[in-house]
Amino acid sequence: MAGPEPEDGRHSTPEDDPRPSLWPRFLFSLALLGLLVGMMLGRLTTPDPVFLERIEVRQDGLTLWFDREPDVRAEAPEGAYVLVVDAVGRSAGGRLSLGSAPVSWKVLTSDSGVMVRFVAARPLHGEWRGAEVDGRWRLEISLRGE
Repeated sequence: MAGPEPEDGRHSTPEDDPRPSLWPRFLFSLALLGLLVGMMLGRLTTPDPVFLERIEVRQDGLTLWFDREPDVRAEAPEGAYVLVVDAVGRSAGGRLSLGSAPVSWKVLTSDSGVMVRFVAARPLHGEWRGAEVDGRWRLEISLRGE
């Protein structure tokens, strides 16, 4: 039953609030702040890269000098000899003699580090040794033909 008073739009339940809810914005701000702080901490804890300082050509290979010890892995694709070094350096290239056979070498920079590649007319085999000398890291690469 209707009461004796006219309808004027006033009720006991409130209408929907026309203002936007701030809760989604607050949660998004917290997530964004957490992401930015995490990225800053990640940059602070990332170690500095290893730098290739100098390349010396020897009779049977190369000597590479680094500021500290890098990670090194060797590969032998189709008779060539390749070392992949987790370091930062500049590109270089040249030739050396392995007995009477010429060997071309090239230092290439890539996203995975520095790649040292040796190519000759005959298949190559190589060995590498690393040692700390006067606070720097020396990587000696020795080659031998088949």
